[in-house]
Formats: sequence, C-alpha cells, structure tokens
Amino acid sequence: MNFEQRREAALALLEQSGIWRSNYRPPIVQLLWRIGVDAPPPHFASFLANFALNGTYFGGIWGCAMWFALWSGQGMPLSRATLLACVAGLAFGLATAAYYRHSARKHGLPSWNDIVAPSTAATAIHN
Repeated sequence: MNFEQRREAALALLEQSGIWRSNYRPPIVQLLWRIGVDAPPPHFASFLANFALNGTYFGGIWGCAMWFALWSGQGMPLSRATLLACVAGLAFGLATAAYYRHSARKHGLPSWNDIVAPSTAATAIHN
C-alpha cells in the first residue's frame, strides 16, 4: 500500500474514532501534505516526530510574534528571547506529543505500519 492509500485509511480510522477532525488534521500537517511531505497524521506519527514538529513551529512562530509585539520594544536581548521561544517550543512540543500518544492509545488506533487497506479499515478500529 502506498503512502496516500495508507494516509486515507488512517484518516478513515480517525474519523470513525470520534476524534475531532481539527485534532487529526492540524493545519501544520495539512501544509506538509500540500507541499509533498509524506507525514502520517499526528496520531500515527512517533512521539519524537510530533515533539519536533510541534515544538519547532510553535516556538518559532510564538517567539517571532512575541519579539515583534512585545520583547523588542522592552529592550529584551535577542539571546534571552531565543531562549524563551525554545523553552516554549519544548513545552508545547512535549504537551502535544503526549496528547497524540495518549489519544491514539485511548482510541485503540493501530500503529502506522499496521494500517490495513481502505476496504477493511472499518473493522481495524475494533481490533
């Protein structure tokens, strides 16, 4: 099964699980799919992949927003702002990776490699 088929089967499982669509199709992952990156939905990605992706984008965006909105006007050194953005990214990445791991286990989702073809995806969630 190729990546697109596996992703569609995974999305079908997630839809059937009752997890909110916005949780299993976050904007950052949809952006990766649009630019051609073969990333699994977050509930099927590894803890480390979720940690790195979510921590990096959140820390970068939040840090830049805080720098331009507040910190530069307060005269905060760039090194301290960078450190704070990294700490925020680490915290956010850890929290989101833990959420996705917990949610996948709670809903009994299979691993990415164990996803079955779309025709049998409906029965896989009950195993």
